[in-house]
Amino acid sequence: MWIIGVLSTIKIWYHRYMQENTSTKSLLWEYFSQNQRNLIEEGQYLMNEVIKDHAYTFKDYSFLIFPFAKAYEGFLKQLFKDVRLISHLDYISDHLRLGKLMSPNLVQKLGDKSLYEKIRLNGSRELAEKIWSTWKLGRNQIFHYFPHNVKSVSFDEANKIIIDIMETMELAYASLRKMRVMHTLKELSVN
Repeated sequence: MWIIGVLSTIKIWYHRYMQENTSTKSLLWEYFSQNQRNLIEEGQYLMNEVIKDHAYTFKDYSFLIFPFAKAYEGFLKQLFKDVRLISHLDYISDHLRLGKLMSPNLVQKLGDKSLYEKIRLNGSRELAEKIWSTWKLGRNQIFHYFPHNVKSVSFDEANKIIIDIMETMELAYASLRKMRVMHTLKELSVN
């Protein structure tokens, strides 16, 4: 029965998320590419339609996170390109490794290529940490398999991770877009 309560909470959140017309959430939805929207809608379908009838209790609900994590990766690449943290060539590259570039552990090694450091310097340490921790929790810790540590998540944990991904996209969109505007204004005032 607990799953019915969680599902109705997800439905309420999703409808509220989608219905707010003048909010950052609505602007964010418009910013998403069609592929990103499709992934989010398919993830919602999995949560609201496939799981709702309780036909089977899974030992691991990681599969629910996958469409949202994939949308998050696409969203970050698109946003980082649009705010000029990566080039268009990086954006279309099959070799760009966002996780590596966003890692706070690799700032020294990567130097000026570190996205973590660029976000920290141009936005805030909190924003850089939030983007990284969401990446690590919603992608790296979920989809890697280690024989000594098979990470399984409950439905509630999957739901929390999905909400965190959506909230982080909202925060990153608002913060980095604002950062880009401020940077452009500084460039104009210098010229």
